[in-house]
Amino acid sequence: MSSCRIGEAAQHVGMSADTLRYYERIGLMRRALRDGGGRRAYTDAELERLRFIKRAQAMDFKLAEIRQLLELRDHPPSARVEARRLAHDKLAEVIERLRTLRHLRDELRLLLNLCLGAEQCPILELNPHPLKRVAPAIRKRQPAARHRHAAR
Repeated sequence: MSSCRIGEAAQHVGMSADTLRYYERIGLMRRALRDGGGRRAYTDAELERLRFIKRAQAMDFKLAEIRQLLELRDHPPSARVEARRLAHDKLAEVIERLRTLRHLRDELRLLLNLCLGAEQCPILELNPHPLKRVAPAIRKRQPAARHRHAAR
């Protein structure tokens, strides 16, 4: 089993040394063993744990959720059911966020289109519900806007 110092470990997993220290401080990583000079020495198993943390973050798991997943990895007999529950909850959260982002995309497209030829730009009004208030105005303006552009 080989080991590496904190800088090398950080480089191997694509994190900063400060992040590794932070994960140790908050308990995501066990306290690293020290070499003869008192420097942290990371084993292959610890590097794999760090890679797992990084993959979980890429899947949008929060550190508290990652802590739960790591505990399940450390105590596997009951892990599968609980891991599925955590992943299911995360999937539901992602689906809801996607729905919200699609709505935001539609609102931004609408505002961008309204701001093209308008005397006033609804983007600057900071209307909390642009689709509700501005959509009727679009329907009224669209034919006129088309004729105006066609006349050019």
